[in-house]
Amino acid sequence: MTSAEGAPGLAARLRDATAVEHKDTENRSFISRLMGGELSLDEYTRYLAQYAYVYRALEARQPQPGDPEFLSEPALPRFPSIVSDLAHLGAGDWEIAHPALPATQAYVAHLESIADADVPRYLAHHYTRYLGDLSGGQAIASLVARHYDATPDQLAFYRFEAIDSPVRFKRAYRDQIDALDFCEDQAQILFAEAKLAFRFNGDMFNALGDAVPEPVAS
Repeated sequence: MTSAEGAPGLAARLRDATAVEHKDTENRSFISRLMGGELSLDEYTRYLAQYAYVYRALEARQPQPGDPEFLSEPALPRFPSIVSDLAHLGAGDWEIAHPALPATQAYVAHLESIADADVPRYLAHHYTRYLGDLSGGQAIASLVARHYDATPDQLAFYRFEAIDSPVRFKRAYRDQIDALDFCEDQAQILFAEAKLAFRFNGDMFNALGDAVPEPVAS
């Protein structure tokens, strides 16, 4: 979206500011191999368990007076569905079966360090995770079902049952970002934090990949 003066809106600026980090993260070897059918449902389970820690931390924030309404949108939280998926994947005791990797611990610690009143920094992670789930996450669900025979009960994470149209929801979400009364300093904080969010995700992918080295070419 653009402003009335024709300048890019905050959401478009955020997308453009994170384009390099976004592409770099989604091209990490582990995620490429997982989505390409080169790994296993067990490796997907390890991946999902690490995100259980992330979403638990992300969703622990308490709403604040003056928050934009979409930060508390009840259709978005994913932690309960991740826990359900892990149970159906045979990892009911997921914290015991899959302890948080150091990269995950760093991501969680950073999320927990963000003050509840710090809307720009929190929004950066909210945007990165939930809009990703509503976009590429839908493709991930299809690929995991196709390559590893995951069942619907194992893929509830990607079902936003209270959202009729992800396309319309994402458009409205971006419109609400554009409507935020951020000063330029807050905008730059948002952009920098979103870049950092992608780097945290990339570090998790690298750590997951370390456990499943790529086969040596003969």
